[in-house]
Amino acid sequence: MAAHETERTWVVDTRELIRRPGSMKQLSWALSAPERIGTDVIGIQAGQQVGLDLRIESVVEGVLATGTATATASGVCVRCLDEVGEDLAVSFQELFAYPERAAHHHKVAGHPARDDAEPEEEQYELDGDLMDLEEVVRDAVVTALPFQPVCRDDCPGLCPECGTRLADDPEHHHDVIDPRWSALASLAAPADDDEKRN
Repeated sequence: MAAHETERTWVVDTRELIRRPGSMKQLSWALSAPERIGTDVIGIQAGQQVGLDLRIESVVEGVLATGTATATASGVCVRCLDEVGEDLAVSFQELFAYPERAAHHHKVAGHPARDDAEPEEEQYELDGDLMDLEEVVRDAVVTALPFQPVCRDDCPGLCPECGTRLADDPEHHHDVIDPRWSALASLAAPADDDEKRN
């Protein structure tokens, strides 16, 4: 049975599930993004609505959060600089460990640093009975966004010479003269004019 979270924050109270492995709760709510979530060219703007559908489940190590974040990202096409929008439905799953479990994990994993050692994966911890989903959702959204968003797959972009939008003028072109021959082009121009007059 789904419950509706009345407080519109990233923080979820897990008090009902703590230390009761197998117990589960479904939540759905929407909140405003407190700040921009995304990359330089596309993202969820500050104040934009973010919908969260979440299932939290108590496990031996902590509380497992599985969910989907939905929102509309906006930005610019990297080829023509037109505005683009993309509807997102991003799935995530993360374990929020009990603090003592996380401490034990760090103690067991604690070994002398080696140059070839891989960095440890970040582990989230419960803060008392609370889990803060903001960083989890932020990471999931950023990795789901297109690296180079385009307004359409075949966007021709901008003219590299003058910046004209090529989708508006498909026949647009420039007569490019090799700089080594540019002096000769100025000599040829008057002769062409003389021929036209004759």
